[in-house]
Amino acid sequence: MAEFLDLEIQDGVRMPWNVIPGTKSEAANAVVPVAAIYTPIKHFPSMPVLPYSPLRCRTCRSVLNPFSIVDFAAKIWICPFCFQRNHFPPHYASISDDNLPAELFPQYTTIEYETPGDTTPIVPPVFMFVVDTCVIEEEMSYLKSSLSQAIELLPENSLVGLITFGTFVHVHELGFGQIPKTYVFKGSKDLSKDQLLEQMSFFAKKPKPAVGVIAGARDGLSSESISRFLLPASECEFTLNSVLEELQKDPWQVPADQRATRCTSTALSIAASLLGACVPGSAARIMAFIGGPATEGSAPIVSKQLSEPIRSHKDLDKDSVPHFHKCVKFYDGLSKQLVHQGHVLDLFACALDQVGIAELKSAVESTGGLVVLAESFGHQVFKDSLKRVFQSADFDLGLSSNGIFEINCSKDMKVQGIIGPCASLEKKGPLVSDTVIGQGGTSAWKMCGLDKSTSLCLFFDIVRKETPDATAQATSNQFYFQFLTYYQNNSGQMRFRVTTLSRRWVAGPGSIQASFHLLPSFDQLYMILELIAGFDQEAAAIVMARQVSFKMETEAEFDPIRWLDKALINLCSRFGEFQKETPSSFSLSPRLSIFPQFMFHLRRSQFVQVFNNSPDETAYFRMILNRENVSNSVVMVQPSLISYSFHSGPEPALLDVAAIAPDRILLLDSFFTVVIFHGSTIAQWRKAGYHNEPEHQAFAQLLRAPHDDADLIVKERFPVPRLVICDQHGSQARFLLAKLNPSATYNTEAALPGGDIIFTDDVSFEVFLDHLQRLVVQ
Repeated sequence: MAEFLDLEIQDGVRMPWNVIPGTKSEAANAVVPVAAIYTPIKHFPSMPVLPYSPLRCRTCRSVLNPFSIVDFAAKIWICPFCFQRNHFPPHYASISDDNLPAELFPQYTTIEYETPGDTTPIVPPVFMFVVDTCVIEEEMSYLKSSLSQAIELLPENSLVGLITFGTFVHVHELGFGQIPKTYVFKGSKDLSKDQLLEQMSFFAKKPKPAVGVIAGARDGLSSESISRFLLPASECEFTLNSVLEELQKDPWQVPADQRATRCTSTALSIAASLLGACVPGSAARIMAFIGGPATEGSAPIVSKQLSEPIRSHKDLDKDSVPHFHKCVKFYDGLSKQLVHQGHVLDLFACALDQVGIAELKSAVESTGGLVVLAESFGHQVFKDSLKRVFQSADFDLGLSSNGIFEINCSKDMKVQGIIGPCASLEKKGPLVSDTVIGQGGTSAWKMCGLDKSTSLCLFFDIVRKETPDATAQATSNQFYFQFLTYYQNNSGQMRFRVTTLSRRWVAGPGSIQASFHLLPSFDQLYMILELIAGFDQEAAAIVMARQVSFKMETEAEFDPIRWLDKALINLCSRFGEFQKETPSSFSLSPRLSIFPQFMFHLRRSQFVQVFNNSPDETAYFRMILNRENVSNSVVMVQPSLISYSFHSGPEPALLDVAAIAPDRILLLDSFFTVVIFHGSTIAQWRKAGYHNEPEHQAFAQLLRAPHDDADLIVKERFPVPRLVICDQHGSQARFLLAKLNPSATYNTEAALPGGDIIFTDDVSFEVFLDHLQRLVVQ
């Protein structure tokens, strides 16, 4: 897969099929969709940034790129998408074969433009902290401490606001530091934007405009009013810290048989309306810190009575959830409002109970917000993740905003949609397919928030029909794609990034011809071999993972295991080699051989198996899957396992229970959790303190090695993973055992001496593969 990794390093793109099935029916037979996973603002150290405007085709608006055909004598370039002839403007007069502009260099398929002479003032980033006070004193002190640290790390020019909520919503006025002043709103009452502005005295000194939208200083709000609630971090740090120091848990008494009155939806709605009025279209983020389930307002996820349990997957399946649909509808409305304003909702959910991530998912995902789930505000996962949002030294997230993502592609392809953190801009046109997947029905999307690792999964529809003569089509066997991303980087400058790709397509003979052959024709074999040569197993597994997660959420009565198994059987029977009715003859090309293993682990993963996970946890896992790049997503589906022992250095181990041995340490990385697992002998020696004795330096080094590697993993990841250190036969060993292939279980033959067995009825990978071979050769 090295060549596919090189393509990702150059352009930030991975595709399951790097040679594309050339006709509609061939694409359907290929089983895995024609798709691309693209990271729009991935960091490329060698990418040029051009200080002038891009040159665009006058018909399809695509940008000049290395695949354009250039006539240097006539000073004309031909667009590879629509074949329109375009004249070069006068400032390109000196171009020649030896004097090419950067955008025509073959290696610069990804290039960035900065808008020259852009005189629009740079709007500073805005952070609106929305803090839940219905938590116990201990949690309150953890949260206050983390927020104080975060405020110190804020960029000095950034604007900051603070809203706290419990039974009531408190909007804190920071512009008057001498006496703390807050506006209090009833948690159970809905407020329109106009009512909010009226009650917060926005028109005390300047009368309300008779007509027009009231939004920002230009449209009728005085900057004096705005600066009461949003102040530069450098000016209000002292006031903010004073407010936080004095912040108490919600004072209202909670009866023993009830939950706290928590009006999450009202607080988020007020925060969105306030930002929409004060700073529309700016790089603003609502950072919500929630410590429990909402019980009040327009979108309670559960009633106040403790006798009513919080919804589970079983309740959602049976549709016996009194509040769920109402909440989802409310947050869909909030997400539309935030997308329209260009603002982001980040969610930090820290509670042992559920807080409503499943309901909030649409508002966070469509605005490109960050999400962190932890058990407590004192947990390292929360504390380190929050710090990392504002850190720019060791690990810069590269938070950017106000993104618009567009796509252009050859006329024989259409776009079905995107699964990922974006919202449709409803831009219709000839590129838009009738089939919709995810955010579809458009060729442009809004990305209110994006960072260096935000990745979109695009699905394509091949619309080319079969022709009786395949050679007639072969005049141009290239498909072209162009991804255009317009965004504001973290220093406030507007940038325009263009990635242009070319992929070869291959088609067999027309299907009518092919059906007369009992054996595949030479053309068909050639096509199958070409497709296999361009197959990226990792990208294919992640496209399938995103698609199955999406289907589980949107299609009633959908059976994910059956769907995945059927897809795998069809893929293996199309691209495998075998003799009919002879399972032992089945073999797969090395290009496809790991794919069944990915599917085996995907079937057992937290994205498909919802048992033992709450709806909040499932929603959280899927939100992270939908925004991460291929290499991170692969680790979520099939964790990596490294073995440490005295006999050899660190080496990859099979993700199998057979990897456990008494004299080994294992390091498991499953993205959300990093596990350091000590074999029984190693654990005994460690407890006896051998590593502290000078003659056992080798043992001390062995113990230290996995910790050093775990630190490297934790350092460069967001959200920060949970670190679990455990011993064989200990209670926390379950974090490792749950991810291993159960090749030795309680009802099979005994494990290796000193090894382990897994108490499960799940089939092992060997049994799974055996069944697969038998079904394929039928």
